[in-house]
Amino acid sequence: MPATDRQRDELELKLTRRRLLAAGGALLLPLPAGAAGLVDLRLWPAADYTRLTLEYGGPLRFTQFMVRDTPPLRLVVDLEDVELTPRLRDLVGRVAADDPYIARLRVGLNRPRVLRLVVELKEDIRPEVFALAPVGPYQHRLVLDLKPLTPPDPLLALLREQEARLPEAERRDEMALLREIQRFDAEQQRRPRPAPAERGVDRLLTIAVDAGHGGEDPGAIGARGTYEKDVTLTIAQRLARVLEGERNRRVLLTRDGDYFVPLRERVAKARRVQADLFVSIHADAWVRPDARGSSVFALSDRGASSAAAAMMARRENEADQIGGINLGGHDAQIAQVLLDLSTTAQIKDSLRFGTAVLRELERVNTLHKPQVEQAGFAVLRAPDIPSILVETAFISNPDEERRLTDDAYQQRLATAMLDGIKGYLGKHPPAARATIG
Repeated sequence: MPATDRQRDELELKLTRRRLLAAGGALLLPLPAGAAGLVDLRLWPAADYTRLTLEYGGPLRFTQFMVRDTPPLRLVVDLEDVELTPRLRDLVGRVAADDPYIARLRVGLNRPRVLRLVVELKEDIRPEVFALAPVGPYQHRLVLDLKPLTPPDPLLALLREQEARLPEAERRDEMALLREIQRFDAEQQRRPRPAPAERGVDRLLTIAVDAGHGGEDPGAIGARGTYEKDVTLTIAQRLARVLEGERNRRVLLTRDGDYFVPLRERVAKARRVQADLFVSIHADAWVRPDARGSSVFALSDRGASSAAAAMMARRENEADQIGGINLGGHDAQIAQVLLDLSTTAQIKDSLRFGTAVLRELERVNTLHKPQVEQAGFAVLRAPDIPSILVETAFISNPDEERRLTDDAYQQRLATAMLDGIKGYLGKHPPAARATIG
């Protein structure tokens, strides 16, 4: 006979007490003097992971554990000194049927002034539950990241997208398609390299298109309430579509929905698919509403090219703080090593790439600066991929904010970036590379 919710809750309470006794106490943060008031709650489902955020007016004390020995699989989080409010009960109805990881949410009082949140799961996960101190527009946040045991492979995702575009009769399984791509690249390596004047792009090229911000990190917000994260995603999707219309092109979108992707993960995704180019799309903001124009940035390992570029890099690099990353993650040191890598060759190629794109953007919009600027953008630190950051326009300028939400203007920006990419590749086609594995 299946256990009732009440029976499961009683079992979870017993397990909680046992775990706390074994651990020698409760977890994490100091107990607030009074009950913390709920400010907001947000749910961000995505294929990569689902994030649940509870924002409170004060710090929270909590415990968490997984229940795997009795079905269903579930993550249990107990919040101390927190009241159960109607708004918290509404959280239950926010779970969409197609959420990749959450089957159901339950919220209730486990004991006086202890709120229990039970997340019933569709599959086993690697949970990350962590607190964030106030930053930017946010107060104290408790973040639940529900990550799959085996992270999604961006390369296989690309293969599935390619396969989906084929007629049904021509479709193959992913491994067959992967072997075909490996053979293609191996053949390119074996072929005699043509003279520079005769060289062309004759192999499958991968372009990583990065929509800035997302999820908990809205980016800049225009006077009319336009979110940078929405604008960048739409333009990135438009650029992906026009790129995929070109021969021998495939596109990785570092995010394809409204969810947060850490800066280091954006770089890692591009490297995993052996991207030939990386384009990060943003919409600038400035303290003065009359600032206008498009800009292109490349990495610098010797300081920023201007004070404005340095300020821009600092603001963009704060995305991880706003979006919220788990600083206790086991891969933090490894990730930092990756972001500390840079090469002279990559920067040189990025400047050429950025110049080609800037010249095309000049046909669509005023340029904020007539040359590619440089600063220490974390998202541009792939040591082996020419990488640029495009500030499409100033979302803080009311006129440019209005244009950034216009379909035709977005398409013109995407087409200009496409032409810049084609111009760069025409003059500097990438060499054949090792097989994908």
